[in-house]
Amino acid sequence: MRIGIDLGGTKIEGIVLDASGAERARLRVPTPAGNYGATVAAVAKMVEALEARSGPAASVGIGIPGTVSPASGLVKNANSTWIIGRPLQTDLATALGRPVRLANDANCFAVSEAADGAAAGADVVFGVILGTGVGGGIVVRGHVLTGVNAIAGEWGHNSLPWPTEDERPGPACYCGQRGCIETFLSGPGLERDYEAATGRQATAETIAADACAADPDPESAAAMARYAQRLARGLAGVINVLDPDVIVLGGGLSNVEVLYEAVPDLWQGWVFSDRADTRLVRNRYGDSSGVRGAAWLWPAGS
Repeated sequence: MRIGIDLGGTKIEGIVLDASGAERARLRVPTPAGNYGATVAAVAKMVEALEARSGPAASVGIGIPGTVSPASGLVKNANSTWIIGRPLQTDLATALGRPVRLANDANCFAVSEAADGAAAGADVVFGVILGTGVGGGIVVRGHVLTGVNAIAGEWGHNSLPWPTEDERPGPACYCGQRGCIETFLSGPGLERDYEAATGRQATAETIAADACAADPDPESAAAMARYAQRLARGLAGVINVLDPDVIVLGGGLSNVEVLYEAVPDLWQGWVFSDRADTRLVRNRYGDSSGVRGAAWLWPAGS
């Protein structure tokens, strides 16, 4: 049995998978936001509750909205700011009385989809999160690629490639830079672009739904067309560097079906090849990909 925990900013979700990848138990509780000690205790209590339902687990993997610094062993780059600068891996191992593995939540998503999801069987997989933020994870032959700085796959904090004049210098990003991919391709980025063009506010979900309706709203359709073109440029840059077999989309904006046809057609204009055979696919497990990937952080036999 493997336990996976998805430690999010608003919820903690846990799952138990058997050796075949079948789900044996699942729990979800609110995250005690802003309270580090209570967060550690909540994860430990969830593991205890999951084992009470399914029996002892061989391993515990945990996905977090950030990463552990190889230099200090402390959490960095986390949206859940109360865990930044904390020895989360050490504290969880102590609370649980066993080793744990931590990984960025986008890496967990990529691991899940590469293991037995939409990219199963592919050698090189790039998993993309398009939600409140923009993240990415790389899996090569079943193993997540972390990197010496623990930032492999963080494409959201690179500049949007091939920017047009009206995209320069780009919106300010919380990371301190301007024009990051995240500022254009996150849900809030789409909403900001729509408001700038129309003077009206709308949620990303509403914009996408209105753009894809039987009788599309022209302004929503125009915003989604700009979004698809920017996504194509962003992913073309990834293809030029990584050349993945499959790119899997996750997050709320992965539900926009038109992207899966439009973006590969568009990225041909920027990929440095006579043709691009990389497949763009929708995730298999949806919101469960992160927690399933956390469980898969411990391969069989570990």
